[in-house]
Amino acid sequence: MTSIRMIALDLDDTLLRSDLSISYRTRNAIKRAEAAGIVVVLASGRVPAAMERFARLLGMHKRAGYLICNNGTIIQESNTGKIVYEVQIPSKTALLAFDLASAEGFPVQLYDNDIMYVSKSNEFADYDQKITGLRQVVVENFRDMVAAGCYKLLIPGDPMILGPLDMLLRTYLGESVTLFTSKPYFLEILPPKTDKGTALEKVAEKLGVPREGVLAIGDSMNDEAMIRWAGLGVAMLNGDKRIKDIAEIVTDRSNDDDGVVDIIERYALR
Repeated sequence: MTSIRMIALDLDDTLLRSDLSISYRTRNAIKRAEAAGIVVVLASGRVPAAMERFARLLGMHKRAGYLICNNGTIIQESNTGKIVYEVQIPSKTALLAFDLASAEGFPVQLYDNDIMYVSKSNEFADYDQKITGLRQVVVENFRDMVAAGCYKLLIPGDPMILGPLDMLLRTYLGESVTLFTSKPYFLEILPPKTDKGTALEKVAEKLGVPREGVLAIGDSMNDEAMIRWAGLGVAMLNGDKRIKDIAEIVTDRSNDDDGVVDIIERYALR
């Protein structure tokens, strides 16, 4: 087996415990991995502003590293905040997606800096605000904001009714976007051929790390691409069943029980 030279970690329900903390044992394992020369990359659906406090907690603001944000639409240097890669949904495509979702009665969200803009108030946006710490702003002329450009659109809703909308969007948008559920109640729309996997590949190429030397750990369907791309893809015990079926390894512990630590110790620090 090729030595692990890079570890990509999802945040919510993977690196973070349910109370959004990172245990001392997990932080210590990550520091030991970095001391061994392994690059640690945080890869999340969160915007940069909602990732930076966790990067600082890990000391990533003090050294060169990378944050994969918005599920791959932004790659940012952890120590400088400089964006080294970004891609947005084409305006016409974003408008069509918004119109389709809006016609079906769904609210739509987009993100900019530390603000979450929503087309109309909803309970899922309130939950999103709680876990990300972003400020929520309801916008009346939301369509004009979509037309001005966005990295991603998020459609919140009951999982039972998001399924039919997913099928509708796939029918009309086809391969012009990337569609997946990051949480059962969050349907995300990204630019075409954009995901955590493609972003992780860009970071690995930049650092000269071979695919076989990359370990990726996640729990949800937005982690599928990086788990498939990495040389060693790992799903959390508390993860989505579909991700567990895809991953090469499933942790023996959940995110609330230092599941990430066991994988780092067994496969990166062995």
